[in-house]
Amino acid sequence: MVSNLSNSQSSSSQADTTSQTNQAHAHSHRRPAPEATLAILGAGAWGKALATIARHKNHQVRLWSRSSEESLEEVLADIDMLVSAIPMKGVATTAAKIQEIGLPDYVTIITATKGLDPETTRTPAQIWEADFPNHPIVVLSGPNLSKEIEQELPAATVVSSTDMAAAEEVQTVFSSSLFRVYTSPDPLGTELGGTLKNVIAIAVGVCDGLKLGTNAKSALITRALTEIIRVGTHLGGQTETFFGLSGLGDMLATCSSVLSRNYRVGYGLAQGKKLEQILEELQSTAEGVNTANVLVKIANREQIPIPISRQVYRLLNHKITPQEAVEALMERDLKAEFCDLF
Repeated sequence: MVSNLSNSQSSSSQADTTSQTNQAHAHSHRRPAPEATLAILGAGAWGKALATIARHKNHQVRLWSRSSEESLEEVLADIDMLVSAIPMKGVATTAAKIQEIGLPDYVTIITATKGLDPETTRTPAQIWEADFPNHPIVVLSGPNLSKEIEQELPAATVVSSTDMAAAEEVQTVFSSSLFRVYTSPDPLGTELGGTLKNVIAIAVGVCDGLKLGTNAKSALITRALTEIIRVGTHLGGQTETFFGLSGLGDMLATCSSVLSRNYRVGYGLAQGKKLEQILEELQSTAEGVNTANVLVKIANREQIPIPISRQVYRLLNHKITPQEAVEALMERDLKAEFCDLF
């Protein structure tokens, strides 16, 4: 992958090179999966949920955050896998710190962050790949509401990498009777599905907050999926990925549960609350807010139509009211459902 999302052909070529590099390391120095030691970075709800899953399989887990008593160097000592579950805003700085500390090439890096970097428009995996080109990078994403996982309710997810041996190893580590893990060779599509749906969850929250009904909500989610596929495939993701767990599956979960922070942002906006008030009440990160801003930057640069996401962006930036956003979408030019010019 490349340093930003502006060139899908270069991204594909880079991915092939990365795959060859990763395969060359062959993972020969790793301990067997039953003995895996994991460092999970990020002690928020998602990091704790991933720790719950790993411990269910009796793996050794070191959960770290900036407020931890242990230093990052201590947490990273003699690990098999590094799991990044930190908010998007901390990915680049954390990766740079770990690069300074050093990490053996055999350590698999698993990124479970959903977002886009506001400065470079890169995905989390692209940031990790840039700093750790010799490491296998695996994306973990799916319809995984943290609270349900911590309650040990059944769930499924996708682990995706250009290095399938690494993806299969991660699959083995995390799979259990409570957590079913599938593999995919499309890390970019897997990441984009999980990232872009956060913007749509805000839109659906608005829809429910305004009490627009089931018809409107169903239409919104269906057209939003078309929008995500349009963006994702333009940037290099594979179409089928967006119909899978990390695309449609994750969108359905995030758009249908009050456990979703992004959904709650939209719902609160529809009730007339200020964005700043909503985020303060959440006391946690709603990645869709930042993602909407970065997505519009990408769409403007690449000339990709994103009518739903653009209205979310305008709403978040105080340019329109929720009611005006609905009117703008309903009054768009008429067209065929499936056409080249969406």
